[in-house]
Parts: sequence; structure tokens; C-alpha cells
Amino acid sequence: MFARPHGSEALPEGIVVQTSNLEMRPLWDFSPAKDTLKPSLSLLAIAVGVKQKDIVNSIVDKFLSYDFAVMLFHYDGVVDEWSDMKWNDRVIHVAAKNQTKWWFAKRFLHPDIVAEYDYVFLWDEDIDIENFHPQRYISILKSEGLEISQPALDPDKSVVHHPITARNKHAGVHRRFYKFKGSGRCDENSLSPPCLGWVEMMAPVFSKAAWRCVWYMIQNDLIHAWGLDRQLGYCAQGDRAKNVGVVDSEYIVHLGRPTLGVLQNSKELSVSPIVDNRPAVRRQSYVEMQVFQQRWTDAVKNSKCWIDLYKNYSQQTNR
Repeated sequence: MFARPHGSEALPEGIVVQTSNLEMRPLWDFSPAKDTLKPSLSLLAIAVGVKQKDIVNSIVDKFLSYDFAVMLFHYDGVVDEWSDMKWNDRVIHVAAKNQTKWWFAKRFLHPDIVAEYDYVFLWDEDIDIENFHPQRYISILKSEGLEISQPALDPDKSVVHHPITARNKHAGVHRRFYKFKGSGRCDENSLSPPCLGWVEMMAPVFSKAAWRCVWYMIQNDLIHAWGLDRQLGYCAQGDRAKNVGVVDSEYIVHLGRPTLGVLQNSKELSVSPIVDNRPAVRRQSYVEMQVFQQRWTDAVKNSKCWIDLYKNYSQQTNR
């Protein structure tokens, strides 16, 4: 049965289009034959700065070769300097200075806009993907039933902040992490993030259903999205212990290059000093995490009909 979107009541049902996509259309020469071109089945949305142009080029080039739609979020506001890339006119460019990928995602990746894509890859730019193949990765997601995932990090070459993200060379996929000593222990009885049901916000991949849920959880004013990772399991379309995982057989290298917060002053100066605001960015991230956690607590307390599937699970902390 047709459910009318709010505001469409004055239109005949057959003319109402509820979703869109990021596919570019010809300015002229429209024909049915051209309109039957195979659409992209998945989307790569990546935050980029021109100083990381070399890495971004290799990422975009590979994803386009697998028929992905690609959207670049230019956090430094620089767009024209990408015009020499052979793929420049095939990708969507969105620019806003000093904004994070979560700011962009909340405003430009509404679930109805990306509803035609099976998976949304929402990545940072400082990633080496030599050992990563997008199509094989998607095949693994489908066979494993993963709704929220990330490629594992090569522990020998990567900046690894969270042990659960490190690659297990003897596994194809892992869903939990074990730590038997020190604080933040994780064992077979652990039922909460970050021991399981958890991925890092650096290179997450969402199914369309999971993304619809996650998008609603992103706060407009909390642009660093700290704290969101611990609640992603609620969007896993079922058991987070099964539907959230790290893919070991398709892995990446996290290069850990400084990006947001490192600013180069004007080109007019013969020697342009570098302004490093990363400590301030990190402080703001912690503040936002505390705000998000309080909002979550208040929302849980005040929700009348919502049932917390994980209410009885202990909340482990490991930050």
C-alpha cells in the first residue's frame, strides 16, 4: 500500500518520487538507451584535504573501477586544485571549511538520498588500500550478514587506537576482541562494546538499513561524533554480536596523517607557518562525547515506548 510522504498529498500517487541518488545526469542527449546504464550499487563518501591528494587519488581510482558512486567532502574548502585528477568530473564535490565528515554526512547523506546504494562507506582519507578490494569486501559482508563493519588494520604498518580493529591474520572476519589483563578486560562473557559490536569511526561501512538508523543518531551540533561508536550496535538490524564485525581478509593501513586542525596560513607569505589546532580539536571531541553520552542517558530515561535491547549488559569503558 502506498504511504504518502508528508507534503505530497496534493499530487497524484504516480508522480511522487520518495528517494534520490548521487548519479549525474546528462545535460542533453537524453535517450532511453543511455538511461539504462547500470547504476552504482554502493557509495564511497570520504573527507579530503588537498594535502592528502596522493592517497585520495589511489582510493578514489580503485573505488571508481568497481562502479562506486563517490562523494568528496572538502574540509579545507579547496576544490579547484583537484581538477587535474582524471576522475575529477566523475565524483561529487562538497566543500565547507573546517567541517568533519560527520557534519557533511548529516547534511548531505540523508537516507532518502542514498537509499539506492546497498552500502555506504564513510571513510577518512589517511588510508592505504593496497590490500583492499571493494567488491570482495561487499561479498564478505553479504555472506557474513554484517550490517556495520570496517576493514581490519594492518597492525605492523598502521596507527592502531583500538585493539579490536587490528587484523587477525588467521581469520576472515572477527566480531569480538579478547583482553585478559589490565583495565577494560574482554573475555568470552563480555557482551558490550568495545569488546564486541563495535567498529572505529575512521573507516566504517554501513548497509542502507543500518545507515538510515545511524543517520538519525548523528547530532547536528556534535560534529566529531565521539561516543557514537558505542551505540552503533543499536542500528545493527538485529544482534550486534553477529551483525557488527571487522573484516580481516580485506584490510587497510591507517597512516595516521594529521588532517583536521592543521592549517597552513596564506600563500602570500614567503614562509607560511603551520597552525596546529589538533589539541583544541581533541578537547572539543571529548566535550562532545560527554554531551552525547548525557543526551543518550536522558533519551533512554525519557523514552516511554522504547525498549533497550542491551539494558542488562554491563557497559565496559576502554577509552
